[in-house]
Amino acid sequence: MGVVKRDVEIVRVYDDPGRQRNEYRVLVDRLWPRGQSKGAVDHNEWVKDATPSTELRQWYGHEPKRFSEFARRYRAELALPPGSGVVSQLRETSETRRLALLTATRDIEHSGATVLRDVIVGADGT
Repeated sequence: MGVVKRDVEIVRVYDDPGRQRNEYRVLVDRLWPRGQSKGAVDHNEWVKDATPSTELRQWYGHEPKRFSEFARRYRAELALPPGSGVVSQLRETSETRRLALLTATRDIEHSGATVLRDVIVGADGT
């Protein structure tokens, strides 16, 4: 069986360059981006079921020193329903279309969007 190349990019909603050809765009934040109307964020789907739980998000508080543990806990959440089902759907989508994960976070490197992207592309060891 060959390796599937997945085209998955993280796009900050406030710096969005716009939709690209054959792109499927999903908002991957539990909360709607501050200051953005529903019509202002060009997205196909809002995948709340694949976002960190409220408890995990609040514990993390975007503290980079907690990122490793946050990522470990978030991967564990994504391994269970309903997150696992959303991850499977996003993996399938990324096999045939460019997938844009939309987020409002400032620090993309230490974000749930980065963990989710790594899980989708298999860079997390799964």
